[in-house]
Amino acid sequence: MLTGTTVKGIFRETGDRLRVEATGADGSPLTRETDLVLVVVGVRPDTALAAEAGAELGFRGAIVVDERMRTSLPGVYAAGDCVVTHHRMLGTTWLPLGTTAHKQGRVAGENALGGDRRFAGSLGTQVVKVFDLVAARTGLREHEALAAGRSWMPVTTSSNPDDHKAYYPGATPIATRITGDRGSGLLLGAQLVGRRTAEISKRVDTYATALFHGMTVDAVSDLDLSYTPPLGSPWDAVQLATQAWVREHGRK
Repeated sequence: MLTGTTVKGIFRETGDRLRVEATGADGSPLTRETDLVLVVVGVRPDTALAAEAGAELGFRGAIVVDERMRTSLPGVYAAGDCVVTHHRMLGTTWLPLGTTAHKQGRVAGENALGGDRRFAGSLGTQVVKVFDLVAARTGLREHEALAAGRSWMPVTTSSNPDDHKAYYPGATPIATRITGDRGSGLLLGAQLVGRRTAEISKRVDTYATALFHGMTVDAVSDLDLSYTPPLGSPWDAVQLATQAWVREHGRK
């Protein structure tokens, strides 16, 4: 993985091999040969129409909206990837996600018809499938929590709990990182990587729910989660990972 790199060209070599010519982050030329190239260039909010109409723009050039999805233009609402994101832990930022856009769209539509609904805020919960692996995250990583300017003392613990009881065939480890506040024990974020069969997307949703309701890392063990040996453990992998954090950093 090469970050901060500008791809100049991709050329087919002998057979199916590809040659990538690029410029590195320091401006120096670089060449790589590989079988597959994935170029990730990111996205930008398309706000030209709103800007021409006089709407206020904010973070990353996205349209400024309040929690009711009102723009600075009277009677005009906006939602989706073109607007700023109200993050429950970071405040105002820009984090374009389909789930966030749907929630914002419901708020904007209801209020445009005279309602009084507020967007509850995003936690940046995301999941991606790469071949047979699934990676997911919610909340903040340690460096993000440090940069947030809050009174948190974020610390992180890594563990690899199995997705279900090891004596039942097919158990696979879930690489999990739990970030919490050393002072209060507050859960700040979680990241998971595991096989597609390990229900990564649903397990990150458990952490997202805990974050939404301001739970401590230790309190995750009190959740009444389902159990059967082919699918989980009496202590689910979600809870085993938070227990590893508590063992390292203490119960609050």
